[in-house]
Amino acid sequence: MWDFETDPEYQKELDWADEFVREEVEPLDLAFPHQQFVPLDGKRREAIDPLKEEVRRRGLWATHLGADLGGQGYGQLKLALLNEILGRSQWAPIIFGCQAPDTGNAEIIAHYGTEEQKRRYLRPLLEGELFSCYSMTEPHAGADPTMFTTSAVRDGDDWVINGWKFFSSNAATASFLIVMVVTNPEVSAYQGMSMFLVPTDTPGVKIERNIGLYGEGADAGSHALIHYDNVRVPAEALLGGEGQAFAIAQTRLGGGRIHHAMRTIGLSRKALDMMCERALSRETQGSRLSDKQFVQGYIADSYAQLLQFRLMVLYTAWEIDKYNDYKVVRKDIAAVKVVMPTVLHDIAWRAMQVHGALGVTNEVPFLGMVTGAAVMGLADGPTEVHKTTVAKQVLRDYRPAEGTWPSEWIPAKREAAQAKYAQFLEHEVGNL
Repeated sequence: MWDFETDPEYQKELDWADEFVREEVEPLDLAFPHQQFVPLDGKRREAIDPLKEEVRRRGLWATHLGADLGGQGYGQLKLALLNEILGRSQWAPIIFGCQAPDTGNAEIIAHYGTEEQKRRYLRPLLEGELFSCYSMTEPHAGADPTMFTTSAVRDGDDWVINGWKFFSSNAATASFLIVMVVTNPEVSAYQGMSMFLVPTDTPGVKIERNIGLYGEGADAGSHALIHYDNVRVPAEALLGGEGQAFAIAQTRLGGGRIHHAMRTIGLSRKALDMMCERALSRETQGSRLSDKQFVQGYIADSYAQLLQFRLMVLYTAWEIDKYNDYKVVRKDIAAVKVVMPTVLHDIAWRAMQVHGALGVTNEVPFLGMVTGAAVMGLADGPTEVHKTTVAKQVLRDYRPAEGTWPSEWIPAKREAAQAKYAQFLEHEVGNL
């Protein structure tokens, strides 16, 4: 149970993780920038493996997974408290065995995979020895599965996949892809789509180009445009049952969304910490920045936004642990997803302003955070889609008013109140 205070034993582990990430892991972001999803070799392995082993010794490796999968079974709430720390560093989730997109991919293989699929894909994924890619969105359709055209057709004991996928993150360094395709075009997309586990070296898997985010070099992108050109996979590559892709996707994306939110708390807090330090360190026009009302407003607004967002994320994580069903918590996961990019954007932008000209350079991380906020507004479904999800879920708890006037229409309520207390009102009138 978590009641605004973490149990002392786990808090000790969080305190250790906070220092460990600051002293040992955050420097990796500068020593090996943007290499966290490149398979380890040589000197990088010598540097990284001992850190992973230290995390395992502390019992903090893949904490959200059960012991049968190599984790601690701590659940989503304790993962949220840990992820707040890990969100400060690009390398930290890798070191602690809970990086996106692999956490979500591991969850669905653990839940839907066969024993052979778990042996081949899940075990090495959990050990951090390989990476995966979730290949879902399409160039013409974005994240709308009802418009997907990438298909798989049965051919004897095999399936043959054809089509295009867009923004398949980490495909270039992944060992396998989870591909969402149409297997029965005669029925609704919600019943006619399936998922396949496809090794990236399968003939016909063609990465046309790796697209980067704004500001990244032309060859530095990690979001692939993939052409699946007569990709032949055996029947055993099917993940879950035929036609189950949509149900699997909701499990996958629900976990991915809340995990992104957990890490965003840490990244937003880093921006707030930098803003406060800068405000206390710099003077202009006769006083410190921290004495300026505009800057004080930035700090107060940022603190309030972050506190609200953090409580929202922790409550949603608690719900997931309680119900053990992402569908039950769908409304609150969607609400967290809606709020997340705005919180990161606003705090990072204010911190950037307080840093002045330095704030827009590549010597501080703020513009990277702002770009990251834009990505968070699109990753795992656009913000606008999640707003409609929240609204529809909220409206299920309401009913239309009976008659012409709203149920809280004061004239009708006044009349009802007077009728309810008529004997007392008459007594009052008589005493006047």
